[in-house]
Amino acid sequence: MTTPTVLSNYFGYRDAVKAIDWLGKVFGFEPTMQFPDEQGGILHAELRLGDAVIVVFSDRDDYERAPRKGETTGQGVYLVVDSEATVDRLYQRAAAEGATTIWAAGRSEWNYRFRVADLEGFEWTVGVHRPGQPSQD
Repeated sequence: MTTPTVLSNYFGYRDAVKAIDWLGKVFGFEPTMQFPDEQGGILHAELRLGDAVIVVFSDRDDYERAPRKGETTGQGVYLVVDSEATVDRLYQRAAAEGATTIWAAGRSEWNYRFRVADLEGFEWTVGVHRPGQPSQD
């Protein structure tokens, strides 16, 4: 049996506890493992959404964030969902929970998607295109 290759992102949030709550409300991530740190933050947490897993921790070193050049930082996470209706629903949730819209939900050259910056500036693109597979358009 071959072990599949898995890619997971990790995020250092200044308020990791709040970020975990936000990621759950907006996208539906659920913590599967969580270790608090001595200052009331998060030493290490793993959050799952379907087959996707991300790692979240409290940023105690004040890491620099990528600066915006124009409308975007040019980097972020891409979350694949099952339908345009899901894209729309998640976009509405993100906007309602305080995300900054970079691209509203809609059609692009590579399919239906949106991009927002979360409460600490990390960029999340959500769409129906599956990278590495031909477009359905």
